[in-house]
Amino acid sequence: MSKKKKKIIHSVKPKVSETKKSATVQSKQKPTQDSTTVFAFTKQNYKLLLIGLAFILVGFLLMIGGGSDDPNVFSDKIFSFRRLTLAPILILTGYVIEIFAIMKKPKS
Repeated sequence: MSKKKKKIIHSVKPKVSETKKSATVQSKQKPTQDSTTVFAFTKQNYKLLLIGLAFILVGFLLMIGGGSDDPNVFSDKIFSFRRLTLAPILILTGYVIEIFAIMKKPKS
C-alpha cells in the first residue's frame, strides 16, 4: 500500500517591508546621465549683464573731474553737458539693461 503524496505549490508573495525598502532604495538613487542641468541665466543674459555694467562704468567715469586746483577759484566745468546730462543718462540706461538682463527668461 503506497500512499501518494500530494505536492502543494505555494506562491511566494514579497513581504510588505521588503517592497517598501526597495521603493526607498530606488528613490534615493542618483539621477541618470540623461538629466540635464538648467541654469537660470544663459550666455545672452551674461552678455547683457556685462554690457549694462559697461554703461554704468562709463557713466561714472564721465562724471569724474571738473574741479579746480586752487580752492579759492570757482570752476564752471562741473556744470558741463557731459557731467549733468550724458553721464546720468548712461548710468540709468545701464541699470535698465541690468534689470532686463536679470528678468529675461531663456528660450526653452
